[in-house]
Amino acid sequence: MVATLKPRASAASPPAPGGRTTKVFIVDDHPATREGLACRLAAEPGFEICGEAAELGEAIREVVIAAPDLVIVDLGLKRGDGLELVKRLKDRGTPPKMLVWSWRSETVYAERALRAGASGFISKSESTSTILDAIRKVLAGDVYLHPDMMSVIVRRNVAGLDKEASSDSLAELSNRELEVFQLTGQGLDTVQVAERLRVSPKTVETYKARIKEKLGLTSGSELLFRAMRWVIENETG
Repeated sequence: MVATLKPRASAASPPAPGGRTTKVFIVDDHPATREGLACRLAAEPGFEICGEAAELGEAIREVVIAAPDLVIVDLGLKRGDGLELVKRLKDRGTPPKMLVWSWRSETVYAERALRAGASGFISKSESTSTILDAIRKVLAGDVYLHPDMMSVIVRRNVAGLDKEASSDSLAELSNRELEVFQLTGQGLDTVQVAERLRVSPKTVETYKARIKEKLGLTSGSELLFRAMRWVIENETG
């Protein structure tokens, strides 16, 4: 039986200047891996490790209690599956943002992770700085994938283009919302869109939230893929 892992009281760093502490929950079946990531994140300003788990049922219980901002999920758990955890957390009222990290093949599992409800997939073989970049992008409301993997997923979806993001379906968007939608489809993240439009990242997040509501989308990954498909459709047709 795996003992419940309580939050680390000492695994926290001072809040980033002008910002609140971001609570992170780590789900991985290897204790040393969890500890290594927890220590690295705790050394970064503004991060707090609010809990850890090694299996599906334990993770669901503890995440509900800890109420993290971000859950980092391994695919292989002692009991249960990481993708199932992502799906079950997504189905709850207001799920946290989720980033899948794994040794498993990105070409096989990255798109599955996004469709399950995660906001990103990163290989454990990546550098710490890249993992931190992925975490920050997901927390900012963006989707993180390796650039090569993003290209693969776009190519996979090109053949299946339909009219779900046609001009008619975007009629309810304001001019500025449509601009944000188009820039997102061109691959710009929240900060880049903000710089292009000369507004704050928070304002861009608000526009994205309105776009998702108007188009009936439930996640950042759905918004990204819908926008990318629309850009491809309009550029090629």
